[in-house]
Amino acid sequence: MNNVKVFVLMAGLTALFGALGIWLGGQGGMVMALLFAGAMNLFMYYNSGSMVLRMYGAKVVTEQEASELYRMVDRLRQHAGLPMPTVAIAPHEQPNAFATGRNPEHAVVCVTEGILKLVPPNELEGVIAHELGHIKNHDMLLQTFTATMAGAISMLGQAALFFGGRDDENRNPLTLLLAIIVAPIAASLVQFAISRQREFKADAAGAEISGNPLGLANALVKLDAYAKQIPMRVSPAAAPLAQVNPLQAHGGGITTLFSTHPSTTARVERLRAMA
Repeated sequence: MNNVKVFVLMAGLTALFGALGIWLGGQGGMVMALLFAGAMNLFMYYNSGSMVLRMYGAKVVTEQEASELYRMVDRLRQHAGLPMPTVAIAPHEQPNAFATGRNPEHAVVCVTEGILKLVPPNELEGVIAHELGHIKNHDMLLQTFTATMAGAISMLGQAALFFGGRDDENRNPLTLLLAIIVAPIAASLVQFAISRQREFKADAAGAEISGNPLGLANALVKLDAYAKQIPMRVSPAAAPLAQVNPLQAHGGGITTLFSTHPSTTARVERLRAMA
């Protein structure tokens, strides 16, 4: 069901882009915006791993430096049938984790120092398995596609502000308003909705990889509670990658529509149902 929802949302995103591009500059304008946004996101796709690690101040660790964590990741990635990812630790007291990298062969699994101190091993396994689920599901590729489409729609909306549509003399002010404001917001909402569906998918994959849905469910409850108590200084651009929203202690809680993550309650309910 999640895959069907994602397909419908992606189709809607593509249709919105096509309609806005044709209205603004015909097929030529649509193709130019897509190429520009695609080039920008292609750069992000190939450099995302190192950029995200820098945003979190994370350091890559070896098996000698973090033997228990490294062996846990190695054991779980074998269950998932994945190549060994790079392992990293971010110097934050808030318990959290994320995965990045353009594909399974260039993946990174990163945890914070706080999660190693505050979350027991059986629950930490669920957290890491969730991140491996993102890698196994190729979510970075999907995120690149949705970011490309949403970025191109935003660019077309900005272009409409300066150049108007093809029939500039007879353009409808309401149509122009839709192109400038509503279309980019709608694209972002679809992008966020796809992200939320992928979180549910990664939870299910993580439960399967670890064989312990309740371990992940209990970990999510802890992570969400700690995120509201322990601040984390990280760029909002990198925050959506974390397993729970790391900016909640800064008043980063936002409405469901504008959230990149489903509610922790909904995620826990699904995991308990799996158990």
